[in-house]
Amino acid sequence: MHINCVAEIGINHNGDIDIAKKLIDVAKESGCDYVKFQKRTPEICVPENQKNILKDTLWGKITYLEYKNKIEFNVDQYKDINNYCKNINIKWFVSVWDINSAEQMKQFGNLTKIPSALITDDNLLNYARNNYDKLILSTGMSTEKEIEHAVEISNPDIIFHSNSSYPTPLEEINLGYIEWLKNKYYNKEIGFSSHDLSNISPILSITKGITWFERHITLDNSMWGSDQKSSIEPNELKLLIKNIRETEIILSNQYIVPRSLSKSELTKKESLRK
Repeated sequence: MHINCVAEIGINHNGDIDIAKKLIDVAKESGCDYVKFQKRTPEICVPENQKNILKDTLWGKITYLEYKNKIEFNVDQYKDINNYCKNINIKWFVSVWDINSAEQMKQFGNLTKIPSALITDDNLLNYARNNYDKLILSTGMSTEKEIEHAVEISNPDIIFHSNSSYPTPLEEINLGYIEWLKNKYYNKEIGFSSHDLSNISPILSITKGITWFERHITLDNSMWGSDQKSSIEPNELKLLIKNIRETEIILSNQYIVPRSLSKSELTKKESLRK
């Protein structure tokens, strides 16, 4: 078995391409399969009543719309990211927040994700399905009816269980929903997008049958930004991926019955058995 591990960079780069590359390096060194970003057209995605609200930022007090534009990479910057990922041999994709962004990003690959916030956008679901070979749907902050409708509209290849609280309280993780999704959508891959800070929930989610796992990463929890504190730092990521890979090995060999001697036991038997 193999768990596709996604390091969610999201907006933790703060609009700085050098920080983005450092985070890509962290994901590669930790053994992740993918890094993921988020792509928005702020003029489309920011609600009208939020655009002119003033916000304290790294660039001083500016409007929320100005802030969103400051942290948004353009197509040329994503071309740089694409080349960088190719050079170090790690895959990447984005969550698309609007059709314009989906259109811009399709030149970079055949995989994309619809984030939980956009699960009710039928136009985006249709566009993504018709323009990408592989589609991930995230289910955070959604009712069962909304999920059913989104699945019907977009026919995703992969469905992520997710709780959209950052960070998610442990008592609200609800890993049993992974089993529900596996039984209900038995012909699809199921993943877990973890927004909690536990090192246990990813391992437990693997025992529920996921084949994809995603978690937000940061260089430092003390950095400025809305998602930094609910993300894990490089050393934590390395340990987590190590634990996931060990879990793969353990679960891949859990049904060896009836009991027989393992290779490592044979030597011990010779030295200890009378």
